[in-house]
Amino acid sequence: MQGIELSRRFYAEVVRPWLSTTAPGLQHAAALVGYGSELLGFDDELSKDHNWGPRVHVFLGRESFDQRAHGLVDEFRRIAPTQFLGEPIGWRNRPHPPAGGSEAVGAMDHGLEIHTVEGTLDRILGVRSVDGLTPLQWLAFPEQRLLAFTGGGVFHDDDDRLTRARSALAYFPDDVWLYKIACQWRRIAEEQAFVGRAGQVGDDLGSRVVASRLARDVMRMAFLLSRRYAPYSKWFGSGFARLPLADALTPILRQVLVAEHWQERGEALASAYLVLARRQQADGIGGKVEPVIGPYHERPFTTINADDLVAATLTGVEAPSIRFLPVVGSIDHVSDLTPVLENPPATQRMMHALLG
Repeated sequence: MQGIELSRRFYAEVVRPWLSTTAPGLQHAAALVGYGSELLGFDDELSKDHNWGPRVHVFLGRESFDQRAHGLVDEFRRIAPTQFLGEPIGWRNRPHPPAGGSEAVGAMDHGLEIHTVEGTLDRILGVRSVDGLTPLQWLAFPEQRLLAFTGGGVFHDDDDRLTRARSALAYFPDDVWLYKIACQWRRIAEEQAFVGRAGQVGDDLGSRVVASRLARDVMRMAFLLSRRYAPYSKWFGSGFARLPLADALTPILRQVLVAEHWQERGEALASAYLVLARRQQADGIGGKVEPVIGPYHERPFTTINADDLVAATLTGVEAPSIRFLPVVGSIDHVSDLTPVLENPPATQRMMHALLG
């Protein structure tokens, strides 16, 4: 059984009946969000060695949280079974400790946590409300953190506050999305000729490294064109395999990674760029442009007219506050460092410094 279904049943069969008796009429939401491979459906037998098992997050309004949260967590300890459907409910070897803080509480010996929606938003994304988010705030949200809040599942929601917040963050606003696509083409434009240039001077390893970077950029573009958030590196390839573009791109990218000569590497990458550009045009994303594969100016390196694709994509951006930003991108364009991406205040400061 996948972890999300295990936790859904844990709520339905254990937590909710207990809540109905212990706190009848208590307005709450119940979900599993935040961390864990099961939020993306990627958990397997190995996942059970840490941060896995029957667990549920109950969300209360701030007043109810202050009045009831600690008491409910303590009371649940007295009635909680030691196992549920054959899985222990204790905090087994988990690097993430039980929830704790001014708006979160949990316990070592069972999987019930109590939170507020505002506190969870603040912890995951560094905001307390989804109302009136600015473009710079959106650009400072790492996609893996957006997945942490919008992935998983909601099991119950009395007032729809959690559901509405997740819906508001389900994907980027159109102008932010187009800007990110344009910046992704800019990343490709910056390095696409280097596969050939490094190989031409005999630096085969360097050529392979650049090609690998560009393969990842192709995959990230596929996530963007599919309007899907990209997970962090452990599940990046698994998430990519589920995209509509994966069938066309996977054999090309495998060719990039195994190619013995820089010419073959560069030509395979150009084929991947063309798949992306044609999909973008077919979907009417941005302005019209004819994607062209050819040499890099007078140099014999196979590339795509990425600068034209950048410009065409930006023509679809309506808000001047976004259209005229430097073509730098979002936090995911400028860093993949975990201590940065997992630090919401830091990502907000970085993007304001770069774009604000």
